Amino acid sequence: MQDDQQPGGLEPVTAEPAQVIDQAKLRQIIEAALLAADEPLSLERLARLFAHGELDSEEGRAQLRSALEELEADTVGRGYELVRVASGYRFQVRQELSEWIGRLWEERPPRYSRALLETLALIAYRQPVTRGDIEDLRGVAVSQNIMRTLLERDWIRVVGEREAPGRPSLYGTTRAFLDYFNLRSLDQLPPLPEIRALLEDAVAANATPALTEAQDPPETTSPDRDDPGSDLS
Repeated sequence: MQDDQQPGGLEPVTAEPAQVIDQAKLRQIIEAALLAADEPLSLERLARLFAHGELDSEEGRAQLRSALEELEADTVGRGYELVRVASGYRFQVRQELSEWIGRLWEERPPRYSRALLETLALIAYRQPVTRGDIEDLRGVAVSQNIMRTLLERDWIRVVGEREAPGRPSLYGTTRAFLDYFNLRSLDQLPPLPEIRALLEDAVAANATPALTEAQDPPETTSPDRDDPGSDLS
């Protein structure tokens, strides 16, 4: 008996090679995946949707980018858009329509204190920083509630420890921070004086009932600080 024969004398079955998907079908698949996903999809994750041979072996990534560009063009003039953020691509409602879309929910949108937004801005611009660094820059103590809220939102994370007495934690922003504020990288952050307005607008546009209002205790002036004002003003 031949080694490559199947039992009963049947010839071995060979799988048919996958056919390259045409551009129209490719665009549909990507659109469906972006609508179904609950997070941005990177080019790598989109590529993994396809079996070997369904994309051109040499131009597969170019095919995906072309389909994404076509989908982006298709959203011109619509109430939603295709955007690229740090983690990949996603569909989202246009920010200028958030006033009306927010009325779908009865709950009030989250309102973050000036102290929280300034703390987040300083971490974004000065990272890695310690809580003490932020207090030195702002001239007031940073409440534990603010740091806890930022960590729970996954907007900041501990990136290390400073070689100093007590080994204070160093904080930096996360990819989730970039995604939430529609940024691909920290290079897209606006000049420092404009950052608070950006954060306030983005928080209002992305508000969902799942987010709760952040209540911060009254701030106290740090020792030896004459001016409790903000480094961002």
